[in-house]
Amino acid sequence: MLCGMLLATSAPTGLLSSPGLFSSAMWAQQNDSATPVVVQPGPPGKPSRTLPPSTRATLPPRSHADVEFMQGMIMHHSQAVEMTALIASHTENKDLRSLGARISSSQSDEIKFMQRWLAARGEPVSIPMKEPMQGPMMGAMSGMPDRDMSSHTSRQPGALMPGMLTQEQMAALRKAKGADFDRLFLTGMIQHHHGALTMVKDLFDTAGAGQDADVFNFATDADNTQRAEIRIMQTMLENLFEKRPSEEKR
Repeated sequence: MLCGMLLATSAPTGLLSSPGLFSSAMWAQQNDSATPVVVQPGPPGKPSRTLPPSTRATLPPRSHADVEFMQGMIMHHSQAVEMTALIASHTENKDLRSLGARISSSQSDEIKFMQRWLAARGEPVSIPMKEPMQGPMMGAMSGMPDRDMSSHTSRQPGALMPGMLTQEQMAALRKAKGADFDRLFLTGMIQHHHGALTMVKDLFDTAGAGQDADVFNFATDADNTQRAEIRIMQTMLENLFEKRPSEEKR
């Protein structure tokens, strides 16, 4: 994506400083035919660069990677919301309830944003399946390397995304109560969040992807938010393990 900034050249300093010529200087500025400078801002941490005067700004081409990222992240977020929906009936942990409410609210809003983004571009909100999957672990999505992935447990059988919990993990989470649920939820959501970080990294590592302003801002914000939540959950998990031995001694 080319972002052009036009910086108008100013009138010579000497002309402005000459007595009685202020009005002439203003007229000269307004009628200056000098070629404007076109500057392309650099990526974060990189310098900007001056482009040829003939450069014209163009909209970024449609990136298939952007579309796949948004479709995949909708699925990914949906499982996180599904996990948080279990909290109310499975634990009395106030800190976990507060965290779950925050995750559910933010990711539900982000799902709506991604759905609008895809709809505005005439793209489906779910990942099209070229062939029916026979089982939850038949393979990863097209173009997605096989890593720490699992199937979505209720909406898209066989569609695997990084960090998503397996059917077995989700079943164990549904059966757990109290401290056991807290432990499984935190370890599972940390895994889930790390998967989202992998998705963001894959997006920005793909040539031509992530240049759409909405996609860039969303992916960057998601990365920052999920890193912060991982740190919070790691601390909560450590406190949970420290608390458990003392309770067992009683």
